[in-house]
Amino acid sequence: MRYIKIIVAVAAFTLSSLIALHAEETKQEAAPTAAPAEVKQEAQPVAPQAAPEVKPEAKPESHDPAFKEKRFVATVGPDGIQHVEIIGGEYYFDPNYIVVKVNVPVELSVKKAGGYMPHNILVKAPDAGIDFKLDIGKEPKTAKFTPTKVGKYEMECDKKLLWFKSHKDRGMDGFIEVVQ
Repeated sequence: MRYIKIIVAVAAFTLSSLIALHAEETKQEAAPTAAPAEVKQEAQPVAPQAAPEVKPEAKPESHDPAFKEKRFVATVGPDGIQHVEIIGGEYYFDPNYIVVKVNVPVELSVKKAGGYMPHNILVKAPDAGIDFKLDIGKEPKTAKFTPTKVGKYEMECDKKLLWFKSHKDRGMDGFIEVVQ
């Protein structure tokens, strides 16, 4: 009977710690994501002529109808490589929509913005020459690949804590678009 009481106490403590951890994450994620969304919404009406062209790509096929695109178009550097830097934060990638050229090598560098929640980034498109999974930390990590097929490929964080929403479902996803 004594052991059962100890087990129940440990389980209750663990559960309350996880709930507190989740509440802290939710509180931290609210501040960073609110400001960029407001800036994007204010910036779009300034260029009404560009709106019809941008509109089809402003809402890529995503699980989240509130997907806010932060686009980065890679250019080929003097070394012949497209360099891309991504910051992974509390349930976001910045940028979350990356455009690269087909058959040109890419070096994608990713690091963590802060916080204690573990994150990763992965893209599984081996038929297009893009297949990597990196854990995101304070030190930058690099994925090197050469996209071989034009198309749009999803990138995401596949982490999930118990029964809570996955990091992807909380907004930590995006796209790599390969163009001519």
